[in-house]
Amino acid sequence: MLFSMLRFVSVYLIAALFISPVLASDANSSSTQIQPLAIDSIILDIATKGTTSVAVGERGHVFIFDSEKEGQWTQVSTPTEAHLTKVFFITPELGWAVGHDAIIIHTKDAGLTWQLQMGSPEIEKPLMDIFFFDELNGVAIGAYGLFYRTADGGKTWLSEFHEELLFEEDISYLAELKAEDEAIYLSERSALLPHFNRISALSNGQLIMVGELGLIAVSANQGKLWTKVDFIYEGSLFNLIQLKNTIFVMGLRGHIFEADLDMGSWKEVSLPVKSTINGALPNNAGGLILVGNAGVIIEVPVEGESKIIHQRQGENLVAINQDPQGHIWVAGTKGLFEIK
Repeated sequence: MLFSMLRFVSVYLIAALFISPVLASDANSSSTQIQPLAIDSIILDIATKGTTSVAVGERGHVFIFDSEKEGQWTQVSTPTEAHLTKVFFITPELGWAVGHDAIIIHTKDAGLTWQLQMGSPEIEKPLMDIFFFDELNGVAIGAYGLFYRTADGGKTWLSEFHEELLFEEDISYLAELKAEDEAIYLSERSALLPHFNRISALSNGQLIMVGELGLIAVSANQGKLWTKVDFIYEGSLFNLIQLKNTIFVMGLRGHIFEADLDMGSWKEVSLPVKSTINGALPNNAGGLILVGNAGVIIEVPVEGESKIIHQRQGENLVAINQDPQGHIWVAGTKGLFEIK
């Protein structure tokens, strides 16, 4: 299949190569072992809501940082040892994290304790992102088109298949298979959609999702139906950010593009490196700070040329976030550190 020949591997799946395999039974472990050196292990995301920041990473590791208390990262117990890829908070207390084995865990107390909501080791696919519209309604997305929806705060998650995001030839192929063999049809269907890597809401009320093979899609009804956006690049996109009325999408080999909210025309932003870009944060001057593979931290000003402001050898940087006190934290394959 054309799709199979062209597809690229997600940064989150690449990250799994740095660590030992996780057994399917790990997803049902009662709690992770609190480890003194875990803070220096692979960490894939950071989220901040209220005064608390939460970071997640390999083997179900979760760390919390309360800027109004002791001012240091503290590991907490979780009900899984599956690798966690993304964390999201809708209020300072209510949050969710997702990861490998289609795991979803939930906190009601700002990350201090976590409960298992979903886990499916048998499908052997990671969830990459999670987004909630309010305290009850949310969606989780992942590899090979994984898409789940909840209307009760995560007590139940229902799978959705978004055929509208398939290539036209794959839609025809699946239609033929369905008429011939239902079992083969379901097996093939589970691998044809691209990886869904990031999902977010825009200021105009639309939902936007980016992923593999240059996928950019928008929805006006909370992700129930998607429309593909014409795009100028066919590589994987790993993240996106809105800055005022401009949308930035970023991904493989230092590719980052910008467009107005209508997304009618895209322009590539020139960077000084070809490293994959994984995360972005607005800076105080109205531009962006980017983090990526090969340890690069790049400043993208409102005007002028982008430049590397720091580089950490021997590690990949995956996420960047700022806490209420102004500390800027970066996460990657060697844990967390603060940009001074």
